[in-house]
Amino acid sequence: MRCARSTWLSSLRFKVLLAYIAGVALSILLIVLTALALVTSQSDILLVMNMTERTQELAEKLQFDPAGRPVGFDRSEADRIWTYESMQQDIGYRVLDASANVVLASTEANFWPASTALHPSDHEPFKFERQGILMYGATAPVEHDGKPWFLQLAVSERLMDLFHGAFALPFMGAGIVLFSLVLLFVFAACAYITLGYTLKPLREVSESAAAISPRSLHSRLQVSSVPSEVVPLVDSFNRVLQRLENGYRIQQEFLATAAHELKTPLALIRAQIELMEDFHDRNALLNDVAHMTRQVQQLLLLTEASEAQNYLFAEVELTDVAREASDYLQRMAEAAEVRLVLAQAPISTDPWQADRSALFTLLKNLLENAIQHAPRGTEVRVDIGADHLSVRDWGPGVDREQLPHLFVRFWRGAHRRDHGAGLGLTICQEIAQAHGWTLSARRAEPGLLLQLSRREH
Repeated sequence: MRCARSTWLSSLRFKVLLAYIAGVALSILLIVLTALALVTSQSDILLVMNMTERTQELAEKLQFDPAGRPVGFDRSEADRIWTYESMQQDIGYRVLDASANVVLASTEANFWPASTALHPSDHEPFKFERQGILMYGATAPVEHDGKPWFLQLAVSERLMDLFHGAFALPFMGAGIVLFSLVLLFVFAACAYITLGYTLKPLREVSESAAAISPRSLHSRLQVSSVPSEVVPLVDSFNRVLQRLENGYRIQQEFLATAAHELKTPLALIRAQIELMEDFHDRNALLNDVAHMTRQVQQLLLLTEASEAQNYLFAEVELTDVAREASDYLQRMAEAAEVRLVLAQAPISTDPWQADRSALFTLLKNLLENAIQHAPRGTEVRVDIGADHLSVRDWGPGVDREQLPHLFVRFWRGAHRRDHGAGLGLTICQEIAQAHGWTLSARRAEPGLLLQLSRREH
């Protein structure tokens, strides 16, 4: 659990997403602080803006009688008229003509000081004191039937404070909360989708890198869709793969060259031994040469089996190849007094996609290994299914703790009767892996069963 949590915390997606969220949170904090500062300071700019907008809005609703004189406001202001009637100490309006004469007012004349008499060209916001209370005022021009009129609106500072405290702050707070939630979820969703799309090429490159094996060292990671910041890392990994491939090729070439070079002197030694007159020494030396020749041949086969480019894949009938390998080893089986039994395959068996020569070598090695360990008078049985082939003998088998070593190079059991190099089953395993098959071994009680499967069970 600790490891999983550590991996999650070190995730690039998590860190970038956290940065997005932190940025959004900081933005929201700055918005809240700015709004609180504006409301707390109650700056003249904010108040004047509110007064100017309200005055203009009220001027647009002014109504006139048939004679063209202002008489009041339309019905949309009906629910606000009471404020001018019941709060005459704190709010009032008046309408003036072009000569600054009052033609309509909500308050007594003494509400407005004479110093605020409107001149037709003066539309700027104004302030004045009334009974020690600061009043904010604004003017909005109105034109009706070509005649200019001017609406003035004045509100006390204490009433504006009450309005902002009772109405503006709650609405502003609700607006900030709603805006913050929308911003958070929208940013988080966008960040998550963007990161998922951005990091997808990295996941694909990671999967490609994990799939590279000694059989696919020629593969290279694609950088076409990888973010530019990660391209140098992928290029470095590709260069490492190039060096590994070169080293692996040199090793394989050395192994093949050494095996080929050993074949010629072994042939010469064998020819010289055959000319010797002492039959006892000659037979012993010939057995040693045969053993060495077999080792060299298996090394060559192992080198070929380890190279993916050596395979030529085509559809192959498994039953035909198994019968061919059985016929090839018939003499060996007769010499060991062992019966080779090829069970009848199902009629619906589909062809296998394989290199025929490599498949023949694999089956030949499996049968040869079984014949060498089968007691006289017993049989070696080959069973072919739709997706598998098994070879079983009735010999001493292998201890359970030794089963994992069967496919290890140069491993030989203590009970072996042959003089092999311990590479036969290793070659089989290499061929199976090159084809994407599974080669497994288990005790058959008695004997050993080796099974080749097209897919894992």
